[in-house]
Amino acid sequence: MTSTSQQGTGQGTATAARDRLYRKVALRVMPLLLACYVVSFIDRTNIGIAQVRLHADLGFSAGVYGLAVGLFFVGFILFEVPSNMLLAKIGARKTLVRIMLSWGAVTILTSLATTPTLFYGARFLLGVAEAGFFPGALYYLAQWFPSARRTRMTALFFLGVPLSGIIGSPLSGWIMHSLGGVGGLRDWQWLFVLEGVPPIVLGLLVLFLFQDKPSEAKWLSTAEKQLITEDLAADQEHKGTKHGSLLRALRDPRVYILGLVSCGAYTLANAVSFWTPLIINSAGVGNVLSLGLLSAIPPVLGMVVMLLVGRHSDRTLERRWHAAGAEFFAAGCLIGLSFATGNPYVVIVLLALMTAAHYSGLTVFYSIPSIYLSGPGSASGIAMVTTMGSFAAAASPTMLGWIKTTTGKLDLGLQISAAVVILGGLILLIGIPARALRERA
Repeated sequence: MTSTSQQGTGQGTATAARDRLYRKVALRVMPLLLACYVVSFIDRTNIGIAQVRLHADLGFSAGVYGLAVGLFFVGFILFEVPSNMLLAKIGARKTLVRIMLSWGAVTILTSLATTPTLFYGARFLLGVAEAGFFPGALYYLAQWFPSARRTRMTALFFLGVPLSGIIGSPLSGWIMHSLGGVGGLRDWQWLFVLEGVPPIVLGLLVLFLFQDKPSEAKWLSTAEKQLITEDLAADQEHKGTKHGSLLRALRDPRVYILGLVSCGAYTLANAVSFWTPLIINSAGVGNVLSLGLLSAIPPVLGMVVMLLVGRHSDRTLERRWHAAGAEFFAAGCLIGLSFATGNPYVVIVLLALMTAAHYSGLTVFYSIPSIYLSGPGSASGIAMVTTMGSFAAAASPTMLGWIKTTTGKLDLGLQISAAVVILGGLILLIGIPARALRERA
């Protein structure tokens, strides 16, 4: 009895020691990594507010804007694989530094894009520069946290998406409201110049403060390094040595089902990330500071609801209806927005509800591929699912911009986007059996 009690006490002490160690690692790693992700989304989506002045100063139409948004994803798709190949050679730290310095420089140079062609080129190069950041960050987490603890860190990392809207929209609005004309630069030029500086600063901080592996960290004791190394080794041993092949993924119909679902999710994501400021502007809000402040309201609600829905999905182990239901609700909000022209109060409420549904659905959906595609080929399959979604991310803003330019309104584009989102939700419910997720839960 005493021996059993002592054994239990020893295991409890070891668990507490591990908890303290990984809390120490998280406090060292996560704030900077989260800040990098927040800044990446700010620099990716700040053209939503800038477009209001780009249209007034340079005559850039919604069609020009939509094509520029799409070209970002073209560069992103084309250079994602080369970036990941370089990641395997030089490591995550140098990869993150390379990406952040280059995207900061491209963001600053976007201030010189005074013609549609230059604007297209700047957005394409920004996609090229940012390609590989997300997998690089996830790879970095995998070097420090075993899988049992990594999910919580990944969820914390995902908070960068709503935080970017909460921080970036008011900041962008303030920059454009306060600095237009200073030093001979227009307000949108100051936006790109100033918001291109943080990734460069953060990249240098990553260079000097991050290490690729725990064994290189001077802020860890020898015993702490050994403990993390043992946990990561046990993690790999538990997973085995199976590696998924691209050919296996290409032959798996489940991949294409999830890929079509991701097309709906990414179409909704772009409606939230890139069109919110223009939708608010079309409702009669012209002041860029007010535009920035109002654009921050939807992500605040979205972050709260995302955490609540994600927790409920984990507790019930139900994924399909949590994800699809959120998509259906968001699609309804898109349709409502197409009829809410000229009423800023109704527009803000619908945008807030749509954003909350989007964040909730996307968070739950991200958990499905790793469950449904478990086994050999899962890694390649998940990459293909993401790539299919990225094609939709490239096409949908171009479609919305063309419709806005042709008809003078976003109404039809929002309704078509809603149809794509609804279709994605239906494919999820029809194409993925509930038992397939329960069996692997």
